Parts: sequence; structure tokens; C-alpha cells
Amino acid sequence: MRTLLHIDASPRSERSVSRHLTREFAVAWKEAHPDGRIVYRDLGHHPVPLVTETFIAAVYTPPEARSPELRAAIATSDELISELQTATDYVFGVPMYNFSVPAGFKAYIDQIVIPGRTYAYTSDGSGSRTGLLKGKRATVIMSRGWLYRNGSPLSACNLQEPWIRMILGFVGVTEMDFVAAEGVAQLDGSNGEREQYLRPIRDHVRLKAKLRLAML
Repeated sequence: MRTLLHIDASPRSERSVSRHLTREFAVAWKEAHPDGRIVYRDLGHHPVPLVTETFIAAVYTPPEARSPELRAAIATSDELISELQTATDYVFGVPMYNFSVPAGFKAYIDQIVIPGRTYAYTSDGSGSRTGLLKGKRATVIMSRGWLYRNGSPLSACNLQEPWIRMILGFVGVTEMDFVAAEGVAQLDGSNGEREQYLRPIRDHVRLKAKLRLAML
């Protein structure tokens, strides 16, 4: 069964641009796959735990040797990784905070980049790693207050997209699309201006979903 894992990282609600656009993607995905399943996780409103010493101990202890305390510490990680393994498609809504990603999204990544689960060391002894989330398709929808695209004065400050691209590739996701809604801090806050600004980006997001699905 086709399954979409829909993740929002913004702590905002209706004011969130990234949430608005991931909803549009999910609607288009569901239209193309009426029998498909959508799994939703809200990192902005329901953040996952931060890494602790007990969690680290659980990661590097074989499952059969884990104590009840270690099993509890890694339970959320196991659940999150299961969602990633089951899904065929991902859509991530990630606003830019201080040139990078929100703390809640970083905490999520720390929970899912786990040796033996989402990546593995190669057998040649070189220390090289290979990602285990093969055959997945990710669409990353980003919102930014100012302009960070290539050629802009702030382009060197964009640590958001390169980092997300690197970390998804590290765990094996090689098919990625990125959509950026930039300059949102310059909107005057009126519904009319917001709608006018978002309309072409929303249409682009829906087209991305349909074009991606047409290639299946």
C-alpha cells in the first residue's frame, strides 16, 4: 500500500506557511491515491524527546540485552523509524530558524539516525556507511523569512537545505524535491496578500505531488 509520512516541524498553527503547503501536498497525494494511507506526525506541537545518556546506551546495546529502562528510552526512536520504513513517500514541512532547522526537527533527526536501523557500516572495514531507507521519495517544503536562494546576498547563510539534503541522503533517501517559500517576513499580514503570495507556490507543490506520483 502506498503510504505518505507527513511531518510538520513548525510550532505555529494557522499562521504557519510550511503547514499550509504540506497540507496541500497531502491533499494532492490523497487525490492520486484514494486508497493510500497518510501517517501524520506533528513535531512542532508534539516534540520528540531529546537525546539522553540512557538513550545513547540503548542505541549501542543489542536489543536482546537491553534492560526495561533502555527499552523505554529507545521506544520513541523505534516508533519513528518504523514510520519511515513503512512509508513509501515523505513530505516534510520545515521552516528556517536561525539559518538552519527548528530544534524539534533536529531532535527528530537525532532519534532516527541510528546505526543498524537507518544506516549501516560497510563490511570493508573502511568506516564507510550506507543508508538503509532505500526506494523512498521525499518532498521537503521549506519556509524562510528572507531570500536565501543561490545568488542572493544571504545565500551563504542557508544551512537549512544543504543539511536536510545531506542527512536524508545519509540514511539512504536519494529521490528528493525541495520547495522553498521565501521572503514571508515581508508579507504585511493581510489574508489577501498572503493568499496572493502563496497561490503559485501552492500550485507548484500540488504539481510536484502529481508529477512525482505519475512517475510511479
